[in-house]
Amino acid sequence: MTSRSWYFGWNIVAASTLLTTLTVGMRLGIGPYFLPMVEDLGFSRSLLATIIGIGMLCYGLAMPLAGYLVGRFGTRFVLLLGTAIVFVSVIWTVTARTPLGFLLAFGVLMSAGLGFTSPVALTPIISRWFTRQRGMALFFLSTGSMAGMAILTPVLTSAIHWMGWQSTLVAFAVVFALITVPAAFFVMREDAPANTDLLPEQISANPAAAKVASTGLSFSAAVRTSPFWKIVAGLFACGFSMNLLGTHGVPMLMDHGFDAMTSSYGIGVIGLVAILGTLVLGRISDRVQRRNILGIIYLVRGLGFFALLLVGTQWELYIAAAIGGMVWAGSIATSSAMLADIYGVRLVGVLYGTAYLGHQVGAMLSSWLGGWGFEQFGTHWVAFGSSGVLLLIAAAVSLRLPLRDFKLMAAPMPARG
Repeated sequence: MTSRSWYFGWNIVAASTLLTTLTVGMRLGIGPYFLPMVEDLGFSRSLLATIIGIGMLCYGLAMPLAGYLVGRFGTRFVLLLGTAIVFVSVIWTVTARTPLGFLLAFGVLMSAGLGFTSPVALTPIISRWFTRQRGMALFFLSTGSMAGMAILTPVLTSAIHWMGWQSTLVAFAVVFALITVPAAFFVMREDAPANTDLLPEQISANPAAAKVASTGLSFSAAVRTSPFWKIVAGLFACGFSMNLLGTHGVPMLMDHGFDAMTSSYGIGVIGLVAILGTLVLGRISDRVQRRNILGIIYLVRGLGFFALLLVGTQWELYIAAAIGGMVWAGSIATSSAMLADIYGVRLVGVLYGTAYLGHQVGAMLSSWLGGWGFEQFGTHWVAFGSSGVLLLIAAAVSLRLPLRDFKLMAAPMPARG
Protein backbone atom coordinates (compact mmCIF):
# COMPACT_ATOMS: atom_id res chain seq x y z
CA MET A 1 0.00 0.00 0.00
CA THR A 2 1.32 3.43 -0.91
CA SER A 3 0.33 6.65 0.74
CA ARG A 4 -1.66 7.63 -2.36
CA SER A 5 -3.54 4.38 -3.02
CA TRP A 6 -7.12 3.91 -1.93
CA TYR A 7 -7.24 2.00 1.33
CA PHE A 8 -10.00 -0.62 1.47
CA GLY A 9 -10.60 0.15 5.13
CA TRP A 10 -12.42 3.32 4.10
CA ASN A 11 -14.97 1.15 2.27
CA ILE A 12 -15.64 -0.54 5.59
CA VAL A 13 -15.97 2.85 7.29
CA ALA A 14 -18.43 4.06 4.63
CA ALA A 15 -20.60 0.96 4.91
CA SER A 16 -20.45 1.06 8.70
CA THR A 17 -21.47 4.73 8.75
CA LEU A 18 -24.48 3.99 6.54
CA LEU A 19 -25.51 1.06 8.74
CA THR A 20 -25.15 3.24 11.82
CA THR A 21 -27.35 5.89 10.22
CA LEU A 22 -30.12 3.32 9.82
CA THR A 23 -29.65 1.54 13.14
CA VAL A 24 -29.33 4.54 15.43
CA GLY A 25 -31.84 6.53 13.40
CA MET A 26 -34.43 3.82 13.94
CA ARG A 27 -33.68 3.13 17.60
CA LEU A 28 -33.53 6.79 18.62
CA GLY A 29 -36.03 8.08 16.05
CA ILE A 30 -39.12 6.44 17.51
CA GLY A 31 -40.90 9.78 17.92
CA PRO A 32 -42.75 9.70 14.55
CA TYR A 33 -44.19 6.28 15.41
CA PHE A 34 -45.35 7.17 18.91
CA LEU A 35 -48.77 8.78 18.41
CA PRO A 36 -49.79 6.63 15.40
CA MET A 37 -49.03 3.51 17.46
CA VAL A 38 -50.99 4.84 20.45
CA GLU A 39 -54.01 5.61 18.28
CA ASP A 40 -53.94 2.35 16.31
CA LEU A 41 -53.19 -0.05 19.16
CA GLY A 42 -55.27 1.66 21.82
CA PHE A 43 -52.33 1.78 24.24
CA SER A 44 -51.94 4.61 26.71
CA ARG A 45 -48.97 6.89 26.27
CA SER A 46 -47.46 5.68 29.54
CA LEU A 47 -47.78 2.04 28.45
CA LEU A 48 -46.08 2.63 25.12
CA ALA A 49 -43.43 4.79 26.79
CA THR A 50 -42.73 1.94 29.20
CA ILE A 51 -42.36 -0.51 26.31
CA ILE A 52 -39.96 1.88 24.57
CA GLY A 53 -37.99 2.35 27.78
CA ILE A 54 -37.60 -1.41 28.17
CA GLY A 55 -36.50 -1.50 24.54
CA MET A 56 -33.77 1.03 25.23
CA LEU A 57 -32.47 -1.17 28.03
CA CYS A 58 -32.61 -4.27 25.82
CA TYR A 59 -30.72 -2.34 23.13
CA GLY A 60 -27.95 -1.74 25.64
CA LEU A 61 -28.02 -5.30 26.99
CA ALA A 62 -27.63 -6.73 23.48
CA MET A 63 -24.37 -4.87 22.93
CA PRO A 64 -22.05 -6.92 25.19
CA LEU A 65 -23.43 -10.07 23.59
CA ALA A 66 -22.88 -8.57 20.14
CA GLY A 67 -19.30 -7.70 21.07
CA TYR A 68 -18.69 -11.24 22.30
CA LEU A 69 -20.19 -12.78 19.16
CA VAL A 70 -18.10 -10.52 16.92
CA GLY A 71 -14.97 -11.74 18.68
CA ARG A 72 -16.10 -15.36 18.40
CA PHE A 73 -17.73 -15.54 14.96
CA GLY A 74 -16.84 -12.30 13.16
CA THR A 75 -18.61 -9.15 12.02
CA ARG A 76 -20.40 -10.73 9.07
CA PHE A 77 -22.14 -13.35 11.20
CA VAL A 78 -23.37 -10.79 13.74
CA LEU A 79 -24.64 -8.36 11.10
CA LEU A 80 -26.58 -11.11 9.30
CA LEU A 81 -27.98 -12.42 12.58
CA GLY A 82 -29.04 -8.92 13.61
CA THR A 83 -30.68 -8.30 10.24
CA ALA A 84 -32.65 -11.53 10.48
CA ILE A 85 -33.80 -10.62 13.99
CA VAL A 86 -34.86 -7.13 12.85
CA PHE A 87 -36.84 -8.58 9.95
CA VAL A 88 -38.64 -11.15 12.09
CA SER A 89 -39.35 -8.58 14.81
CA VAL A 90 -40.88 -6.15 12.30
CA ILE A 91 -43.26 -8.79 10.95
CA TRP A 92 -44.25 -9.67 14.51
CA THR A 93 -44.60 -6.00 15.49
CA VAL A 94 -47.05 -5.09 12.72
CA THR A 95 -49.25 -8.08 13.60
CA ALA A 96 -49.07 -7.80 17.41
CA ARG A 97 -52.17 -6.38 19.08
CA THR A 98 -51.59 -7.09 22.77
CA PRO A 99 -49.22 -5.18 25.08
CA LEU A 100 -47.20 -8.34 25.84
CA GLY A 101 -46.81 -9.26 22.17
CA PHE A 102 -45.84 -5.72 21.26
CA LEU A 103 -43.35 -5.58 24.12
CA LEU A 104 -41.66 -8.79 23.02
CA ALA A 105 -41.64 -7.87 19.33
CA PHE A 106 -40.94 -4.13 19.27
CA GLY A 107 -39.42 -3.64 22.70
CA VAL A 108 -37.23 -6.72 23.13
CA LEU A 109 -36.61 -8.47 19.81
CA MET A 110 -36.18 -5.44 17.56
CA SER A 111 -33.92 -3.79 20.13
CA ALA A 112 -31.75 -6.90 20.22
CA GLY A 113 -31.51 -6.99 16.42
CA LEU A 114 -30.59 -3.32 16.20
CA GLY A 115 -28.07 -3.84 19.01
CA PHE A 116 -26.39 -6.55 16.95
CA THR A 117 -26.10 -4.18 13.97
CA SER A 118 -25.12 -1.15 16.07
CA PRO A 119 -21.66 0.50 16.20
CA VAL A 120 -20.54 -2.05 18.80
CA ALA A 121 -20.50 -4.70 16.06
CA LEU A 122 -18.58 -2.41 13.72
CA THR A 123 -16.02 -0.86 16.05
CA PRO A 124 -13.77 -3.97 16.25
CA ILE A 125 -13.35 -4.37 12.50
CA ILE A 126 -12.63 -0.65 12.03
CA SER A 127 -10.16 -0.71 14.92
CA ARG A 128 -8.45 -3.70 13.31
CA TRP A 129 -8.11 -1.95 9.93
CA PHE A 130 -6.88 1.39 11.28
CA THR A 131 -3.94 2.41 13.43
CA ARG A 132 -2.75 5.79 12.18
CA GLN A 133 -6.27 7.15 11.57
CA ARG A 134 -8.25 5.06 14.02
CA GLY A 135 -9.79 8.05 15.76
CA MET A 136 -11.04 9.66 12.57
CA ALA A 137 -12.39 6.35 11.25
CA LEU A 138 -14.39 5.73 14.41
CA PHE A 139 -15.66 9.30 14.47
CA PHE A 140 -17.49 8.60 11.21
CA LEU A 141 -19.74 6.23 13.17
CA SER A 142 -20.74 9.16 15.37
CA THR A 143 -21.43 11.18 12.24
CA GLY A 144 -23.71 8.35 11.11
CA SER A 145 -25.51 8.41 14.46
CA MET A 146 -26.20 12.13 14.22
CA ALA A 147 -27.22 11.82 10.56
CA GLY A 148 -29.59 9.01 11.50
CA MET A 149 -31.42 11.18 13.99
CA ALA A 150 -31.40 14.21 11.68
CA ILE A 151 -32.41 12.43 8.45
CA LEU A 152 -34.55 9.46 9.44
CA THR A 153 -36.91 11.42 11.69
CA PRO A 154 -38.39 13.58 8.89
CA VAL A 155 -38.25 10.68 6.41
CA LEU A 156 -40.15 8.37 8.75
CA THR A 157 -42.63 11.12 9.61
CA SER A 158 -43.43 11.67 5.94
CA ALA A 159 -43.66 7.95 5.19
CA ILE A 160 -46.00 7.32 8.14
CA HIS A 161 -48.23 10.15 6.94
CA TRP A 162 -48.54 8.60 3.47
CA MET A 163 -48.72 4.87 4.18
CA GLY A 164 -49.14 4.29 7.91
CA TRP A 165 -46.72 3.13 10.57
CA GLN A 166 -46.98 -0.59 9.77
CA SER A 167 -46.06 -0.20 6.09
CA THR A 168 -43.32 2.25 6.98
CA LEU A 169 -41.82 -0.21 9.45
CA VAL A 170 -41.90 -3.02 6.88
CA ALA A 171 -40.33 -0.74 4.26
CA PHE A 172 -37.56 0.14 6.72
CA ALA A 173 -36.86 -3.57 7.32
CA VAL A 174 -36.63 -4.23 3.58
CA VAL A 175 -34.27 -1.29 2.97
CA PHE A 176 -32.24 -2.27 6.03
CA ALA A 177 -31.79 -5.82 4.73
CA LEU A 178 -30.96 -4.65 1.19
CA ILE A 179 -28.11 -2.56 2.59
CA THR A 180 -26.86 -4.74 5.44
CA VAL A 181 -26.69 -8.10 3.67
CA PRO A 182 -24.51 -6.96 0.72
CA ALA A 183 -22.33 -4.95 3.10
CA ALA A 184 -21.82 -8.01 5.29
CA PHE A 185 -20.87 -10.25 2.37
CA PHE A 186 -18.85 -7.90 0.15
CA VAL A 187 -17.41 -5.17 2.38
CA MET A 188 -16.76 -6.58 5.84
CA ARG A 189 -13.34 -8.23 5.56
CA GLU A 190 -11.98 -9.45 8.88
CA ASP A 191 -8.33 -9.82 7.85
CA ALA A 192 -6.72 -6.40 7.81
CA PRO A 193 -3.26 -5.87 6.26
CA ALA A 194 -0.39 -6.48 8.62
CA ASN A 195 0.60 -2.80 8.52
CA THR A 196 -2.99 -1.50 8.54
CA ASP A 197 -3.11 2.14 7.37
CA LEU A 198 0.41 3.06 8.44
CA LEU A 199 2.45 4.98 5.89
CA PRO A 200 5.61 3.31 4.49
CA GLU A 201 7.85 5.81 6.24
CA GLN A 202 6.12 5.10 9.54
CA ILE A 203 6.66 1.38 9.14
CA SER A 204 10.31 1.88 8.23
CA ALA A 205 10.93 4.26 11.10
CA ASN A 206 9.20 2.08 13.68
CA PRO A 207 8.64 -1.55 12.63
CA ALA A 208 7.04 -2.30 16.00
CA ALA A 209 4.24 0.13 15.19
CA ALA A 210 2.98 -2.24 12.53
CA LYS A 211 2.16 -4.87 15.08
CA VAL A 212 -1.42 -5.08 16.26
CA ALA A 213 -1.67 -3.85 19.82
CA SER A 214 -2.64 -6.54 22.26
CA THR A 215 -2.32 -6.63 26.00
CA GLY A 216 -2.78 -10.35 26.45
CA LEU A 217 -5.39 -9.68 29.12
CA SER A 218 -8.58 -11.67 29.39
CA PHE A 219 -11.94 -9.93 29.44
CA SER A 220 -12.37 -10.59 33.16
CA ALA A 221 -8.94 -9.13 33.89
CA ALA A 222 -9.56 -6.08 31.71
CA VAL A 223 -12.81 -5.15 33.47
CA ARG A 224 -10.96 -5.20 36.80
CA THR A 225 -8.63 -2.41 35.71
CA SER A 226 -9.28 1.22 36.54
CA PRO A 227 -9.09 2.63 32.96
CA PHE A 228 -12.10 0.55 31.95
CA TRP A 229 -14.23 1.91 34.79
CA LYS A 230 -13.11 5.46 34.11
CA ILE A 231 -14.40 5.07 30.56
CA VAL A 232 -17.64 3.54 31.89
CA ALA A 233 -18.07 6.52 34.23
CA GLY A 234 -17.70 8.89 31.31
CA LEU A 235 -20.20 6.95 29.19
CA PHE A 236 -22.66 6.98 32.10
CA ALA A 237 -22.49 10.78 32.16
CA CYS A 238 -22.76 10.82 28.36
CA GLY A 239 -25.91 8.69 28.33
CA PHE A 240 -27.40 10.65 31.23
CA SER A 241 -26.91 13.97 29.45
CA MET A 242 -27.90 12.90 25.93
CA ASN A 243 -31.14 11.23 26.95
CA LEU A 244 -32.04 14.02 29.40
CA LEU A 245 -31.76 16.63 26.66
CA GLY A 246 -33.57 14.46 24.14
CA THR A 247 -36.45 13.71 26.50
CA HIS A 248 -36.76 16.87 28.62
CA GLY A 249 -34.83 19.55 26.71
CA VAL A 250 -37.81 21.04 24.87
CA PRO A 251 -40.13 21.00 27.94
CA MET A 252 -37.38 22.61 30.03
CA LEU A 253 -36.88 25.45 27.55
CA MET A 254 -40.64 25.98 27.24
CA ASP A 255 -40.93 26.15 31.05
CA HIS A 256 -38.22 28.84 30.89
CA GLY A 257 -40.30 31.00 28.54
CA PHE A 258 -39.36 29.90 25.03
CA ASP A 259 -42.11 28.90 22.60
CA ALA A 260 -42.31 25.35 21.25
CA MET A 261 -40.71 26.04 17.87
CA THR A 262 -37.82 28.06 19.30
CA SER A 263 -37.20 25.30 21.86
CA SER A 264 -37.22 22.66 19.12
CA TYR A 265 -34.88 24.72 16.93
CA GLY A 266 -32.52 25.16 19.87
CA ILE A 267 -32.26 21.42 20.42
CA GLY A 268 -32.11 20.83 16.65
CA VAL A 269 -29.08 23.13 16.33
CA ILE A 270 -27.18 20.78 18.65
CA GLY A 271 -27.79 17.80 16.37
CA LEU A 272 -26.96 19.66 13.17
CA VAL A 273 -23.75 21.18 14.50
CA ALA A 274 -22.80 17.78 15.96
CA ILE A 275 -22.40 16.39 12.43
CA LEU A 276 -19.75 19.00 11.66
CA GLY A 277 -18.29 18.64 15.14
CA THR A 278 -17.61 14.93 14.73
CA LEU A 279 -15.70 15.56 11.50
CA VAL A 280 -13.57 18.25 13.13
CA LEU A 281 -12.87 16.16 16.22
CA GLY A 282 -12.13 13.15 14.03
CA ARG A 283 -9.45 15.09 12.18
CA ILE A 284 -7.62 16.00 15.37
CA SER A 285 -8.25 12.81 17.36
CA ASP A 286 -5.20 11.10 15.86
CA ARG A 287 -2.95 14.10 16.48
CA VAL A 288 -3.88 14.99 20.08
CA GLN A 289 -3.94 12.74 23.13
CA ARG A 290 -7.39 11.20 23.16
CA ARG A 291 -7.82 11.64 26.90
CA ASN A 292 -7.48 15.39 26.42
CA ILE A 293 -10.11 15.37 23.69
CA LEU A 294 -12.46 13.33 25.89
CA GLY A 295 -11.89 15.65 28.83
CA ILE A 296 -12.65 18.73 26.72
CA ILE A 297 -15.79 17.11 25.30
CA TYR A 298 -17.20 16.42 28.76
CA LEU A 299 -16.09 19.81 30.12
CA VAL A 300 -17.71 21.85 27.34
CA ARG A 301 -20.85 19.72 27.39
CA GLY A 302 -21.16 20.07 31.16
CA LEU A 303 -20.83 23.86 30.97
CA GLY A 304 -23.36 23.78 28.16
CA PHE A 305 -25.99 22.24 30.40
CA PHE A 306 -25.62 25.07 32.89
CA ALA A 307 -25.78 27.53 29.98
CA LEU A 308 -29.07 26.05 28.76
CA LEU A 309 -30.55 26.61 32.20
CA LEU A 310 -29.47 30.26 32.18
CA VAL A 311 -30.12 31.46 28.60
CA GLY A 312 -32.80 34.11 28.30
CA THR A 313 -32.92 35.07 24.61
CA GLN A 314 -33.14 33.19 21.34
CA TRP A 315 -29.60 34.13 20.30
CA GLU A 316 -28.19 33.05 23.64
CA LEU A 317 -29.97 29.73 23.19
CA TYR A 318 -28.69 29.19 19.65
CA ILE A 319 -25.12 30.16 20.55
CA ALA A 320 -25.11 27.83 23.57
CA ALA A 321 -26.59 25.04 21.42
CA ALA A 322 -24.02 25.53 18.65
CA ILE A 323 -21.10 25.42 21.08
CA GLY A 324 -22.49 22.33 22.80
CA GLY A 325 -23.18 20.68 19.44
CA MET A 326 -19.50 20.80 18.50
CA VAL A 327 -18.75 18.25 21.23
CA TRP A 328 -22.13 16.53 21.42
CA ALA A 329 -21.30 13.29 19.61
CA GLY A 330 -17.58 12.85 20.17
CA SER A 331 -17.45 11.02 23.49
CA ILE A 332 -18.56 7.59 22.26
CA ALA A 333 -16.11 7.53 19.33
CA THR A 334 -13.24 8.71 21.53
CA SER A 335 -14.09 6.17 24.24
CA SER A 336 -14.18 3.28 21.79
CA ALA A 337 -10.88 4.41 20.24
CA MET A 338 -9.29 4.58 23.69
CA LEU A 339 -10.51 1.07 24.53
CA ALA A 340 -8.74 -0.16 21.38
CA ASP A 341 -5.61 1.85 22.24
CA ILE A 342 -5.46 0.60 25.82
CA TYR A 343 -6.65 -3.00 25.57
CA GLY A 344 -5.99 -3.86 21.92
CA VAL A 345 -8.42 -4.66 19.13
CA ARG A 346 -9.00 -8.25 20.29
CA LEU A 347 -11.18 -7.19 23.23
CA VAL A 348 -12.56 -3.91 21.96
CA GLY A 349 -15.93 -5.31 20.85
CA VAL A 350 -16.99 -6.96 24.09
CA LEU A 351 -15.41 -4.22 26.22
CA TYR A 352 -17.16 -1.48 24.25
CA GLY A 353 -20.46 -3.32 24.44
CA THR A 354 -20.10 -3.80 28.18
CA ALA A 355 -19.03 -0.20 28.76
CA TYR A 356 -21.99 1.03 26.72
CA LEU A 357 -24.30 -0.48 29.30
CA GLY A 358 -23.22 2.38 31.54
CA HIS A 359 -24.44 4.75 28.83
CA GLN A 360 -27.88 3.14 28.77
CA VAL A 361 -28.19 3.03 32.56
CA GLY A 362 -27.44 6.75 32.64
CA ALA A 363 -30.06 7.31 29.93
CA MET A 364 -32.75 5.52 31.93
CA LEU A 365 -31.96 7.37 35.14
CA SER A 366 -32.02 10.80 33.51
CA SER A 367 -35.37 10.08 31.85
CA TRP A 368 -36.84 9.35 35.28
CA LEU A 369 -35.06 12.16 37.13
CA GLY A 370 -36.08 14.76 34.58
CA GLY A 371 -39.76 14.15 35.31
CA TRP A 372 -39.55 13.33 39.02
CA GLY A 373 -37.23 16.21 39.88
CA PHE A 374 -39.49 18.78 38.25
CA GLU A 375 -42.63 17.37 39.85
CA GLN A 376 -41.06 17.25 43.31
CA PHE A 377 -39.17 20.55 43.33
CA GLY A 378 -40.74 22.61 40.54
CA THR A 379 -37.40 23.21 38.82
CA HIS A 380 -35.26 21.63 36.12
CA TRP A 381 -32.08 22.46 38.01
CA VAL A 382 -32.22 19.09 39.80
CA ALA A 383 -31.87 17.01 36.63
CA PHE A 384 -30.00 19.42 34.35
CA GLY A 385 -27.74 20.59 37.16
CA SER A 386 -26.96 16.97 38.03
CA SER A 387 -26.09 16.33 34.40
CA GLY A 388 -23.72 19.30 34.36
CA VAL A 389 -21.99 18.12 37.53
CA LEU A 390 -21.68 14.53 36.26
CA LEU A 391 -20.11 15.76 33.02
CA LEU A 392 -17.59 17.92 34.88
CA ILE A 393 -16.65 14.91 37.01
CA ALA A 394 -16.35 12.80 33.84
CA ALA A 395 -14.01 15.44 32.39
CA ALA A 396 -11.71 15.22 35.42
CA VAL A 397 -11.78 11.41 35.40
CA SER A 398 -11.03 11.25 31.67
CA LEU A 399 -7.90 13.34 32.05
CA ARG A 400 -6.52 10.59 34.31
CA LEU A 401 -6.83 7.91 31.62
CA PRO A 402 -3.60 6.38 30.27
CA LEU A 403 -1.87 7.79 27.23
CA ARG A 404 -2.48 6.06 23.91
CA ASP A 405 0.92 4.33 24.11
CA PHE A 406 -0.05 2.82 27.46
CA LYS A 407 0.83 -0.90 27.48
CA LEU A 408 -1.77 -1.61 30.12
CA MET A 409 0.25 -2.88 32.75
CA ALA A 410 -1.88 -0.97 35.22
CA ALA A 411 -2.51 -3.09 38.24
CA PRO A 412 -5.95 -4.68 38.38
CA MET A 413 -8.42 -3.17 40.81
CA PRO A 414 -8.04 -4.91 44.17
CA ALA A 415 -10.68 -7.44 45.07
CA ARG A 416 -13.08 -6.35 47.76
CA GLY A 417 -13.22 -8.08 51.01
